[in-house]
Formats: sequence, C-alpha cells, structure tokens
Amino acid sequence: MSSTVSEPTSAGPTGSGARRRLSRGGALGIMAAIAAVLLVADQLTKNWAVANLPLLEPQPFLGEILQLTLLYNSGAAWGMGSEITPVVTGLQIAIVIGVVVFAIRAVRSPWYTLALGLITGGALGNIHDRLLRDPSPFHGAVVDFLELPHWPVFNVADMAVVGGAILIVALGLFGVAADPAAEPSESSDPSSDEEAR
Repeated sequence: MSSTVSEPTSAGPTGSGARRRLSRGGALGIMAAIAAVLLVADQLTKNWAVANLPLLEPQPFLGEILQLTLLYNSGAAWGMGSEITPVVTGLQIAIVIGVVVFAIRAVRSPWYTLALGLITGGALGNIHDRLLRDPSPFHGAVVDFLELPHWPVFNVADMAVVGGAILIVALGLFGVAADPAAEPSESSDPSSDEEAR
C-alpha cells in the first residue's frame, strides 16, 4: 500500500513543472508543426492576393480599418533596406538558425515553443519570397497585402513574427523560463511554506 502512494512522483513538489515541461523532441516537433502550418497559410494567402488584387489599389475589407492593398516589398517594414535586399534576406535566415539553436539547447516550455514556432514560421514565409520570387534569389520581393491605418502593409508571416516576439516579451516580463526545470520551485522547501504562513 505504501509503495503505491509513493509511486506518482510527478504529483510531488516538482509535479506541476514536470507536466508543463516538453522533451527536446516534443518541443522541436511542435515548433516545426506550427511553423509549417504558418508557412503554408502565408503562401496560400499571398498567392491569393497576387491572383486577385490589383497592384497598389486599396480594396475595402473591413471598411477603413482593414484594407487589402497588394504591393511588393524588397525591404523591411516601411520599405526600409530595399537597396540591401540580400542583407535583409541573410539576416532573416540567421534569425531562423538562431531560433532553432536556442530551441534545441534551452526550450522545453510549451509557451516558448509556441512563440518560437510563430517566429520561425513567419520568418520562413518571408524567406520563401526572398529566395523564390522575382526578380532573383536573395533579391525577391515579399508579397504584402494587409493594410491598417498608419501602419505598413503586412502579411500573415509578419503577423506571426510580431505575435511570437510579443509573446516572448510577455513571458519574460512574467518570469516564465524557457525550460520549466530551471524555474525555482516555491514549494520545494516545506519549512519556507511554514514560515510564509
């Protein structure tokens, strides 16, 4: 009877952290799945925009709040860096590599896995355009078509990257570790609980 009680170690002080912690393969698999879904969604919506929207002519979608405006952006936000497209492309590739290395080494949190999946999928969506769209590899223009007031025209990939970055900042502000095993366990010392009471 006593051995049955002592078996479920995950229900002990470190139990909640253990349930929230992903294996390395699990974290990478989930991250890759999120990135793949976003890459496909990004390319499908861009191809739709290219096939159906007139160039540089805003089309009302949600009144003045959201319009559909097709343009080709060879730079970054607001067209900055359009004269150094290969550098922008190389920077985006470096970001993806850095994210993957960080995920392999340190990420076991489901929330960080989600954030990095968003960033990776978004970056890959725009890298696809840089490498495979006209005029040439590493000089390709990114397809943008979503326009908000007083904001640069963007796409699904951009939303994913920004959303992932915001999530990472929020996790940092709330003190969430990339690996739950690295979080200090508040209940690991019974005496500290007694003193707190």
